[in-house]
Amino acid sequence: MVRRLSKLVAVLLLILPAALAQQTRVFGDGGNWTQEITGSMTAVRNLRVKVDVGTVKVDGGSQQGISYVIRNHSYSSSETKARREFDSYKITAYVRGDTAWIVGDWEGGRPHRFSGEFSISVPREMDEIKVETDGGNVTTTGVAGRVDSQSGGGNIRFDDIGGVINAETGGGNIDVGNVSSDVSLHTGGGSIKVVSAKGKIVADSGGGSVIVISGLQGAELETGGGSIQVDRCTGKVTATTGGGSIDLGEIGGPAEIETGGGSIRLASAKGPVKAETGGGSIELLGVPSARAETGAGGIEAKFIASGGERNDSVLETSAGDITVYVAPSVKLSIRASIEVANGHRIESEFSEIRVTTEGGDYGSKTVTAEGDLNGGGPVLKVRTTTGDISFRRSGH
Repeated sequence: MVRRLSKLVAVLLLILPAALAQQTRVFGDGGNWTQEITGSMTAVRNLRVKVDVGTVKVDGGSQQGISYVIRNHSYSSSETKARREFDSYKITAYVRGDTAWIVGDWEGGRPHRFSGEFSISVPREMDEIKVETDGGNVTTTGVAGRVDSQSGGGNIRFDDIGGVINAETGGGNIDVGNVSSDVSLHTGGGSIKVVSAKGKIVADSGGGSVIVISGLQGAELETGGGSIQVDRCTGKVTATTGGGSIDLGEIGGPAEIETGGGSIRLASAKGPVKAETGGGSIELLGVPSARAETGAGGIEAKFIASGGERNDSVLETSAGDITVYVAPSVKLSIRASIEVANGHRIESEFSEIRVTTEGGDYGSKTVTAEGDLNGGGPVLKVRTTTGDISFRRSGH
């Protein structure tokens, strides 16, 4: 009996600081009703927030403890009905071990005209913050540790986060500012934007657009149908969309690019490039080697000198023109062909490339070209079923 009583006292002492520091008031608010709950807890290493209704905002700062302001809004016609709704939403805040908990548990039927806002201030140097909400937005800023956010369908936003980030929402947008570690982002259909990440970026959307301004450890980006844009990224970049366009800037490594039908554009890459589209155009403005294929669209590729390993390249389209630019010091062995060349031709600014035409005036005509530039090197195969092929000198 004494042991059981001591355990009960220990539990009460554990929860008591939060209970003592919490205050609740209900007041009218422009014809509606608001319940405001304020409280504080001692600083611990971790924070868990799990709420059935409401948006959640967590801000890190220089304060020593954890403080919170919760505002629940009822749009009932009377204070009595509003208080009944507030009583149905059980809010608890407590510390257990090294983890602080803030829980919002809806115990009645599903709320129809009810909303909540959870604003939480925490010490910046927390190890981990995990937030779960059934549908509201989640925002976390100014935290040194790991952050994990999940929403049934709301928007998720991060900024100034030191640790690893994980975010998942059923359909909302995900917006990431400046963060220092790896980022893993998943949305059922919203857009994703990352301003700056020092770690690796993994982003997946069911159909929204994906934008990365700056990444330092590579990126794996995928969307069911939206566009993908990367301004600059060090390391390998993989970009896949079911049908949108893909626009990549300066890539400090290899790139794998695939779209079901949109256009592809790449400013530069320091590694081998693979680009495939079901029907759009492909523009590769500065690559050491490339394997590019489109079902129906033009291809433009500029080959530059690179200190890394140089691979064989293939540029292929079923219906479209192919233009190849070659920098002065690049060594290539050219193999080019137009399968149905009636009305189409191969043009070259290089005397080393020899063009040959086969076929008569009445049948299909095939045009091929071969030649070694700067003594020859990795093979560049250029093929179009029907279209023109041009080889041009690049200034740099």
